[in-house]
Amino acid sequence: MAPPPAPPTAEAPPRPGSAPRSSLPVAAAAAAGTDRAGPGQNRAGPCCWLETTMTDSKYFTTTKKGEIFELKAELNSDKKEKKKEAVKKVIASMTVGKDVSALFPDVVNCMQTDNLELKKLVYLYLMNYAKSQPDMAIMAVNTFVKDCEDPNPLIRALAVRTMGCIRVDKITEYLCEPLRKCLKDEDPYVRKTAAVCVAKLHDINAQLVEDQGFLDTLKDLISDSNPMVVANAVAALSEIAESHPSSNLLDLNPQSINKLLTALNECTEWGQIFILDCLANYMPKDDREAQSICERVTPRLSHANSAVVLSAVKVLMKFMEMLSKDLDYYGTLLKKLAPPLVTLLSAEPELQYVALRNINLIVQKRPEILKHEMKVFFVKYNDPIYVKLEKLDIMIRLASQANIAQVLAELKEYATEVDVDFVRKAVRAIGRCAIKVEQSAERCVSTLLDLIQTKVNYVVQEAIVVIKDIFRKYPNKYESVIATLCENLDSLDEPEARAAMIWIVGEYAERIDNADELLESFLEGFHDESTQVQLQLLTAIVKLFLKKPTETQELVQQVLSLATQDSDNPDLRDRGYIYWRLLSTDPVAAKEVVLAEKPLISEETDLIEPTLLDELICYIGTLASVYHKPPSAFVEGSRGVVHKSLPPRTGSSESAESPDTAPSGGPAADQPSVIPTQGDLLGDLLNLDLGPPVSGPPMATSAVQMGAVDLLGDSLMGGSGGSFTPAPSTTAPTNVGAPLGSGLGDLFDLTGGVGTLSGSYVAPKTVWLPAMKAKGLEISGTFSRQVGSISMDLVLTNKALQVMSDFAIQFNRNSFGLAPAAPLQVHAPLAPNQSVEITLPLNTVGSVMKMEPLNNLQVAVKNNIDVFYFSTLYPLHILFVEDGKMERQMFLATWKDIPNENETQFQIKDCSLNADAVSSKLQGSNIFTIAKRNVEGQDMLYQSLKLTNGIWVLAELRIQPSNPSFTLSLKCRAPEVSQYIYQAYETILKN
Repeated sequence: MAPPPAPPTAEAPPRPGSAPRSSLPVAAAAAAGTDRAGPGQNRAGPCCWLETTMTDSKYFTTTKKGEIFELKAELNSDKKEKKKEAVKKVIASMTVGKDVSALFPDVVNCMQTDNLELKKLVYLYLMNYAKSQPDMAIMAVNTFVKDCEDPNPLIRALAVRTMGCIRVDKITEYLCEPLRKCLKDEDPYVRKTAAVCVAKLHDINAQLVEDQGFLDTLKDLISDSNPMVVANAVAALSEIAESHPSSNLLDLNPQSINKLLTALNECTEWGQIFILDCLANYMPKDDREAQSICERVTPRLSHANSAVVLSAVKVLMKFMEMLSKDLDYYGTLLKKLAPPLVTLLSAEPELQYVALRNINLIVQKRPEILKHEMKVFFVKYNDPIYVKLEKLDIMIRLASQANIAQVLAELKEYATEVDVDFVRKAVRAIGRCAIKVEQSAERCVSTLLDLIQTKVNYVVQEAIVVIKDIFRKYPNKYESVIATLCENLDSLDEPEARAAMIWIVGEYAERIDNADELLESFLEGFHDESTQVQLQLLTAIVKLFLKKPTETQELVQQVLSLATQDSDNPDLRDRGYIYWRLLSTDPVAAKEVVLAEKPLISEETDLIEPTLLDELICYIGTLASVYHKPPSAFVEGSRGVVHKSLPPRTGSSESAESPDTAPSGGPAADQPSVIPTQGDLLGDLLNLDLGPPVSGPPMATSAVQMGAVDLLGDSLMGGSGGSFTPAPSTTAPTNVGAPLGSGLGDLFDLTGGVGTLSGSYVAPKTVWLPAMKAKGLEISGTFSRQVGSISMDLVLTNKALQVMSDFAIQFNRNSFGLAPAAPLQVHAPLAPNQSVEITLPLNTVGSVMKMEPLNNLQVAVKNNIDVFYFSTLYPLHILFVEDGKMERQMFLATWKDIPNENETQFQIKDCSLNADAVSSKLQGSNIFTIAKRNVEGQDMLYQSLKLTNGIWVLAELRIQPSNPSFTLSLKCRAPEVSQYIYQAYETILKN
């Protein structure tokens, strides 16, 4: 059901920038009543751009022709009053849609005035027409600069606000200096207005804002003494961060969170919303910090503005994930959350609807919050239909053995209402109660029979549909009502009700004496029925034939003929042929297939998927929570939408592997991404055989089949032979120091300086395939190399509502021929909310194709639900082999032999290890130190490594004891791998 139209009074909160925003506090404006001042606005201040009084209506009634010339003359008048009257007329004409841009220079001349009212009017005109007259708008720059230094803070703020609204590239650079002054203005009103202006300027020219250092100034304003300045700084930073999801602008820590919580108590309602939304994006370091934040946010639940209440609920719902259920505070918090949610239901209908949609999510996540509040969801006679339907849905979710009698009495009452849609939903609700609360099933069935006796057509039809579901949930229990249902057969005219009745007749054919006559009556108009009814009728008659073969042979022949020969519906035709072949070849098998025992239907069939529900909880109070869809489903435009999720539960294993806690030292390459829908990739992966991979070495001709040389180029394979051949000279040349430029000729006199083996670095697991992209299957993992064996360590988590089984995995062709060395072994079906850890051995004998980036791996995973595709980047150090230590003389000769243009230099920053620790750490990942020496206080390490496809890489690492930055020089016959080798070095050394 679409949400209702917004109330006439509701407005979006004023906000910086102009891009689409998913997280618009929809409930806020109506609740705020007349107090709708947003960030950077003040009811008493210059937000009142045009203070219209009753006497100003005369400006909108003129119908004179040629008034542009008259206005021009009046604008250039020497009398101030006449000038002000003329500007008012211009604004009035502009407001009703007349083009008065021709008066631009004359209006701009009126800017030089001390009259605040006139200045506001001119600025309003300027904002409207600057875009169409950019060359003329430059004339106003000097006045802006001058007004930004005016002694009156209202004028300074007015100037800076208008500057932000003039979206003209030409003049933005002139506005930087005035804006910088206003950001440090002594008056908080000016500072808070300037903070919003930064976000607007960023929307016009992001690079300029970054170059001028305005973002750092904004971050400093979070520590401002004035709470409204803090709120506007948070609003502006949030807006900018939304357009640049990868930037970490709001770098929150316990100190900054404390400042925000202090400001929260004192700023306006809009400021509170921005601060609460910002708090919701923070991840507390432990449950104590989460509890502390919750305690300080709880007072916001009693705020008069519903948007503030919902934002506070969002913060509390998110941080409750981190609290132990055994805590006394947890129980207290549950009790405190109920009253504010109940209070929201006393507002006007539009606000009630928003509140109910949010409550629907909260009840699915934590039903215990409102389990004692059933009565507030009882429908009132004057509720609009959209509110009634939403209340009904929540009533079912809260139904339990304790309150079912109350709920059923209420639902029976609703079923006699006049609103057809509502009555239908009420009848369905009775059926859902029967399925959810087993003890109430009998009472529900008798209530439904009473409703069928009313003979109201649509009530009877809905009742038959839900009774079919009750039969599925409780087989062989309530079949005594079938006779009553059959009496109403003639009145059924809706496809769903007809299909339900046909299913009942087919399923219980052996108990209905005239089942064949009943089904035959439906068969007469077979081609006029909907597909749903035709499919159900075909199955029902086949069931009847298998139960009473002698009496119904003619009937089954007739329906099979109609389905296969006379129908053009492929689904119906296919099902008809399957039944026909089953019956003609193996009637016993047919009986096992068609009359198989059906699984019981689940209690809640309309629950939101757990993963999506967790994401929607993070968007409480926004449009996403009203639509029950993530923002990415309805927000258009180039701005990235960040997927949010709840923090892991206290004590869960998830916290150890959370992507947020991954070490910061790892290169960006370790961050996997879900692959886009690419035709070539999909084609490749769809052609893969998802059976168990063939292990063992490839055939002798595999090098030709793989096309390694063609796909990867000679250089990457280390020469045409497919393996690296060292320089022809095996004896050291007499002068080998020159190419390295650091006295490498003395290498033979040095000791190796090799550290002890400490084990290859394994990156923490990250989520490779989110559950929302794979119908509830979440895959996280990492790669490791242990004693010469490469493996993919996976965690498969079932976040769907059904069991998963029949897992298989396959890789697409990749740069180094990575492939599974064994099938994906998941020994038992994966139940909902269960996880399983698997180590998948890999080899490097698969098909080779050069990827972009080089370490990209595209994976297909199949289970009983579907085939899912994702892509991840593997760290190159898993391909460093154990025999990668080169002889010293060979090292010298090879370094000299590789052309100098193949040498690449990199900086490894923020690494405080000494040379021995570096050597030891790298050797653990098969990067071997050939020699070490000290030159002018610098430690020089000469190292070699070898990749699985035979590529050798030589390295020189310069380490200065007092400097945390190392210089890494790499030489390789395949220079395209150097970047990835550098990333491996950085990952290993920083973790």
